[in-house]
Amino acid sequence: MNQTPRDGASERHNEIADDLVRLSHEIHAHPDLGFEEEKASSWLCESLSNAGFDVQAGACELETSIIASTGSGPLHVAFVAEYDCLPEIGHACGHNVIATMALGAAIAAAKVADEAGMTVTLVGTPAQEMGGGKILMLERGAFKGVHAAFMAHPAPLDVAIPTTLAMSHFMVTYTGKESHASIFPEFGINALDALTVAQTAIGMLRQQLAPTTRVHGVCRHGGDAPHVIPQHVTADYMVRASDLEDLEKLEQRVRNCFEAGALASGAEVDFEPFHPPYAEITLDRELSAIYKRNAAELGRTFHDIPQPMIDRAAGATDMGNISKVIPSIHPAIGFDSFPAVPHMADFAAAAAGPKADTAVTQGGLGLALTAIDAATTPALRERLLTGTGPG
Repeated sequence: MNQTPRDGASERHNEIADDLVRLSHEIHAHPDLGFEEEKASSWLCESLSNAGFDVQAGACELETSIIASTGSGPLHVAFVAEYDCLPEIGHACGHNVIATMALGAAIAAAKVADEAGMTVTLVGTPAQEMGGGKILMLERGAFKGVHAAFMAHPAPLDVAIPTTLAMSHFMVTYTGKESHASIFPEFGINALDALTVAQTAIGMLRQQLAPTTRVHGVCRHGGDAPHVIPQHVTADYMVRASDLEDLEKLEQRVRNCFEAGALASGAEVDFEPFHPPYAEITLDRELSAIYKRNAAELGRTFHDIPQPMIDRAAGATDMGNISKVIPSIHPAIGFDSFPAVPHMADFAAAAAGPKADTAVTQGGLGLALTAIDAATTPALRERLLTGTGPG
């Protein structure tokens, strides 16, 4: 019996499955922050080079980015990897699993790339958590010529078409005037008071915000000594809304709260964005349905979750910006981890557990098979090649 491209990819993925799990654990044990993912990116580059990919490390003027390609077919598919961690709690968003799923998918698809008429690329994108690496790489041409982009993200449960929010991220700096807090407090301008007023105003604003919005942040620096009126205070804030249009309106309202703090205290306020806004994700429904079918056949379980609950549990990702210009999938792949959810220490532990290891192998192969199905389904292939028709 002749082997199909799906058979060839499955066989290749099975050959490397144990190596993928070992690498997932290695990345998990050596977490790096955004734009500092030297170990993870170098390990991925080594694996891709050994698999015959043409590897460009440090692409797009980003030291820890990767563009690795193979095959010569006209349909160009990209598997997207991210591998940064969170401060203090490590891989509490499971990016070690994302990276190795993408690696496994790329190597498996590469086995049959020419047979299926594909060019296969792994795009390694730094700093998803706090840096917008995908946006930078998109702007600098990393996704030029790509017809479809594929990745999966860890979650408590599997969801084929999750919701994400648009998000902006900025630093707020208040500048006041220092003085002795007891001898001559009237000579000072208290920058921490400005932030206190702003946080109170934001707290009051929340009563009028839609359920699909979020405002949250931390104080990075609140002063140096209790008997010195704080001159410099900084806060790190994120604002989220259902789409970029609503985000722009909400961010202005939140900035007004910070301006109110400056007005009330007499301090000056300055805003500095960390990166361009993350767009809400717009997923290709046909590709997502194919992934769901493949993942279910491999053993994944998709519960009938009400859409309001899916919308309620929404984060943000710079993959949203990719999805606005390239047909994309971004399913959630579950660790069966409730009550542990992303950005908890317990979720970080789950990301190196048995359910995460299964996600590495089933998710990676599911992504590869979905790309192959897209390449070998004539109408879908034509739609992706020409960029026409709904998805």
